[in-house]
Amino acid sequence: MADRRDKGPYSPFAASISDRNSWRMITVSILNRLIMAAITLFGVAVIVFVLLRVVPGDPIAMMISPGASPADISALRAHYGLDASLTTQFGIWLKSVLMGDFGTSISLKRDVLSLLGERLPATLELAFAALVLAVLLGGAVAIVGTLARRTIFEPVIDSLNGLFLAVPDFVWALALVLVLGVLFPLFPLSGRIDPSIDAQFATPFYLLESLVTLRFAIFADICAHMVMPVLALGLPLAAIIARVLKAALSEAMVQDYILLAKLKGMSELRLVLQEAMRNAVGPTIALTGMQFTFLIGGTVIVERIFAYPGIGNMAIDAVINRDLPLIQGLVLVFGATFILVNLAVDLLVAAFNPRLANG
Repeated sequence: MADRRDKGPYSPFAASISDRNSWRMITVSILNRLIMAAITLFGVAVIVFVLLRVVPGDPIAMMISPGASPADISALRAHYGLDASLTTQFGIWLKSVLMGDFGTSISLKRDVLSLLGERLPATLELAFAALVLAVLLGGAVAIVGTLARRTIFEPVIDSLNGLFLAVPDFVWALALVLVLGVLFPLFPLSGRIDPSIDAQFATPFYLLESLVTLRFAIFADICAHMVMPVLALGLPLAAIIARVLKAALSEAMVQDYILLAKLKGMSELRLVLQEAMRNAVGPTIALTGMQFTFLIGGTVIVERIFAYPGIGNMAIDAVINRDLPLIQGLVLVFGATFILVNLAVDLLVAAFNPRLANG
């Protein structure tokens, strides 16, 4: 029998100190990540600001009429702060951003922050719906594939999943437009809500607000407009989740604790869901969080195909029109979203992995 004298008696006070130290380490880690996030955003802002001003093309030239005088051009350049030196422009812009002023859109003649506030919720609802679809579908495929391992169905499931993985989201979008929008017109081809619907919204989160306020007809119409873009974005992500989760589940299913549980008479499905899933979900969450940030960026082309009024569609228009303030605001939003999602994923992975949470 092992000698326990060197370990000493259990002390609740010592355990409390250990818990406080663990929370302190987590807090310090979060603060460090936030500091690094601020530095990263600053670097992104500098790079984008410089690149937008060294590439060919003058945004003012795209705004003025052919007969504008040099004085009109100079006045317009001064109005948008483009007549100062590069460092002066960056200093003025950075100071304004820190005060919550992202400038005025050159092409839309509106405040950039208000434009982002209107369009970002639409993209977030679209991306979140695609994420939910991908998690449910990918998780189901991974569980079925794990249960079918070492059978004739396993290569069939893996091959189909590989096919879905190989097709990018914009190809899915075009295929869905052809099949569900033209050949079998089951869903609307464009927009976020039917223009004939006279609906007043208090927030830009149309889907959530219509559900909370119990306006189910409007909710159904919004869902119908989201079906095809959500499928286009969610199917490739579902294939990625299915592959990673199936690999993690298959690895967990050969561990000793799984074999011991099987000897106790536990069913195969219960083994997968109750025992193997606990160890397989950590890496899947990490990958899903990383892919979610790419999912938000991937909405650019899909939103354009379906004329969906999100920040992805607006980003393309901003680039075409050389709308410098709007492009800078969009890049900062994408960067901040990427960093915040990664931070949330790190916390979730630690929560589902006791060794990381306690270490």
